[in-house]
Amino acid sequence: MVANQAPSIKVGILSMGDMGSGIARLLVARGYHVATNCAGRSDDTTERALRAGVELLSDIELVEQCQVFLSVVPPANVEATAQRVIDALSGSKRQEPLYYADLNAVSPSTVRMIASRFEKTSPLVRFIDGCILGGPPELKTAADTGSNVSASDTNDAEWNRPRLPISGPHSLDSLPGGERLASVLNMRSISSEIGPASGLKMCFASMSKGFTALATQAFATAHKLGVGEELAQEMTQILPKHLDLVRRGVPAMPPKAYRWVREMEEIATTMSEDGGWGRSLFDGAAEVYNAVAQDKALGQEKIGKRKRGTTVEDVASLLAEGLEAKRKKND
Repeated sequence: MVANQAPSIKVGILSMGDMGSGIARLLVARGYHVATNCAGRSDDTTERALRAGVELLSDIELVEQCQVFLSVVPPANVEATAQRVIDALSGSKRQEPLYYADLNAVSPSTVRMIASRFEKTSPLVRFIDGCILGGPPELKTAADTGSNVSASDTNDAEWNRPRLPISGPHSLDSLPGGERLASVLNMRSISSEIGPASGLKMCFASMSKGFTALATQAFATAHKLGVGEELAQEMTQILPKHLDLVRRGVPAMPPKAYRWVREMEEIATTMSEDGGWGRSLFDGAAEVYNAVAQDKALGQEKIGKRKRGTTVEDVASLLAEGLEAKRKKND
């Protein structure tokens, strides 16, 4: 099927952050109709949706017109987003099943609670536990593919796509045309139970974002001690691959830090409830990201509109100064 032969499935995405808008662009390029609700959101969010070719609807219009919902929101907004859909369904005339994929970074217990809420209040919903591993979908460059590509005539292989493991008794395969949609989204089922997909995300993020928290704390402390350059030099000699991760991950983190606070707390819950560990390690990581989110300069950073914290050294310097000022104030 080429892009101008639009599939019959209409996909609702909440919301239009960096990841949500990336998924929307991929789906639109593959011929899908995509819709969202930007009411009460920032101008930046509305602009992202319009640039991605996304239709703007009310919540009730979304649940009446879409066969599939993708929830892609900060962890702190997961429950409220699910409740929005529940409320919209209660006021709608919908009679067909609605596939709701929760793709958020939350613990297995959180996703099971949300699934239970849908089961009790909205029998039309086919709940899918899912997660996103990797960055937002983006069209590969000519250098990546060896040819000129445009969003209007590409196949899935010409996109950099994240992986979307899912779990639970339902999948898009049982929806007419859903198998192809699942393939475009790079979905794969890993379990018939609700919880494993979210658990996989928590374990994966514990290493990726957990490492970024550790590196942020280490380089900010090294800066305060006056050994920041020495730390980087020693890592160049002994841990060069780790330093590469630091230089990519830490500068990219500030615009996302406010979201990662709750994500670290959800990881702490997972490690405690499902792994039998204590919470302290990832509650500590949450404190690191909260410090970044509360920093006067770093806390103002937005994706695509970066001003500060674009290097590890700048992130470390700003955090060291901010923490020192806070210490003096408390003294």
